[in-house]
Amino acid sequence: MANKSLFSSLTSLLPRATSQNDAGGPAYALDPKHALAQLAATGCFNGTFYADADKQLDTLKLLVTQVNDNVFLAKLAIYSRERAYLKDMPAALAATLVARDAVLFHKVFDRVVDNGRVLRTLFQMIRSGQFGKKSLSSSLQRAFQRWLNTASPEKLLSASIGHDPSLRDILRLARPTPVDNGRRALFGWLTDKEQSKWAPAGEVDLPEQVQLLVAFRTVETAEQQIALLDRLHARWDLLADTAKGSKVWAAIAQTMGPQALRMNLNTLQRHGVFEDIAMVRTVADRLADENEIRRSRQFPYQFFAAYLNASDEVPQVIKSALHKATEIACGNVPELPGPVVIGLDVSGSMQSPVTGNRGRGGTSKMRCVDVAALVAAAILRRNPDSIVVPFDTQAFDAKVDPSDSILSLADRLAKYGGGGTDCSLPIRKANATYAKRKFAGVVLVSDNESWVYQGRPYFYGANGSTGVVTEWQRFVQNQVRLHGGDITGPKLICVDLQPNATTQTPERSDILNVGGFSDAVFEVISAFLTSDAARFVAEVEAVTL
Repeated sequence: MANKSLFSSLTSLLPRATSQNDAGGPAYALDPKHALAQLAATGCFNGTFYADADKQLDTLKLLVTQVNDNVFLAKLAIYSRERAYLKDMPAALAATLVARDAVLFHKVFDRVVDNGRVLRTLFQMIRSGQFGKKSLSSSLQRAFQRWLNTASPEKLLSASIGHDPSLRDILRLARPTPVDNGRRALFGWLTDKEQSKWAPAGEVDLPEQVQLLVAFRTVETAEQQIALLDRLHARWDLLADTAKGSKVWAAIAQTMGPQALRMNLNTLQRHGVFEDIAMVRTVADRLADENEIRRSRQFPYQFFAAYLNASDEVPQVIKSALHKATEIACGNVPELPGPVVIGLDVSGSMQSPVTGNRGRGGTSKMRCVDVAALVAAAILRRNPDSIVVPFDTQAFDAKVDPSDSILSLADRLAKYGGGGTDCSLPIRKANATYAKRKFAGVVLVSDNESWVYQGRPYFYGANGSTGVVTEWQRFVQNQVRLHGGDITGPKLICVDLQPNATTQTPERSDILNVGGFSDAVFEVISAFLTSDAARFVAEVEAVTL
């Protein structure tokens, strides 16, 4: 009789689940670095379906104590800002470095604090005492002083938008020494000091942009305001309170950059800009400018968010432009090395806002299921032989046409489901229904809170593994058989849209767990299917300081 320990089936060698997820289902605990990377790519310090904001903060602080690698923390803060495009999480990671490594903190500060919003967020976090002392140390003061003295007047004006804390609060506590009279006058104006206290600077020393802004706010006619906009380069929200009518708002719209224009369609609608047919066409043309979209490598997510948030009153021409822009942006999604099975989680918890609950008026309309559906639709568009399987506790037969518009595909896919979660179902369906088809791998897009397997709550797969791992092993064996052994093996990418510390699959050479809902995820998926060069933690560690 053969030695069973040597010749047992692969199924018996599957790793046992080591933890439970927030839904109570079997899962694998991520190692501290990977869990911290997951949090840094998805965490927004707002309540999710299973966890509140306080838990996210507690998890962050616990993981930071477990990762005794300041260089990694520094790189992760930069990754969170520059690749995941988050604001609060990179500021929090920077704050953790204040007491751990002052030199690294200053390097991170100059990369992470790239605008006034992040500056105010970091200041607020430090003053809260959550990451150490509440007061600003001399090292911290130098960082804030450096930013305040080197930021352009336009950047400082933008930073003055917002409160609690305000830029005035930061100036009063950081106490930067002005480098010249222009900066001295600007600091005085930003902190509402009497002009006599600006000495030896005076009003004449104010930067040109500030003088133009003051003039815009004080002139008497719309025509005068419009004339000033030819030279005034200020954010629209600095002009909003004093703009004199729809013609001025139309002129402001023409000065907006692509992102500001895309994000403020409802504002322009409210102020009568779209009552002018010519302006409707101008805005639509700018939104769908193919050269601009390809040059700036904008991805579908940004346009889908604008589409979801556009009010019913926004003209259909504008919405059609967002459709077109999304199609163009799909050209920036990488083509994969072969068709894949796309598992789309449409369970109840996926109805939660992707950036968490921020309270009335602040919560995003973009749900986890919307993001997942968009990822599925975008991959399908670029790889039309792929298969999309929406699932909750059943796998749905999604009748979709890859040539349909991206926004229509995403909208249709997001309407499935609403029940519990069994993340193994897309792979199980592939094993049963598409067993004769060759695939490069499987992409699961989920919030990772699987708690059902084979219709049974909290049921484990073979050898105590999760259902996903059990079905994945069968998928691998079948694909190797289909390729006649001439294959290195398909790959599984689990995209988690929420800040979790557990996963349905352990890390290994053919499995990648990646967190985030930014457009950088498309690049990670493509790179992993093509090679092993873009594993999630490795991506973070590849950041240069």
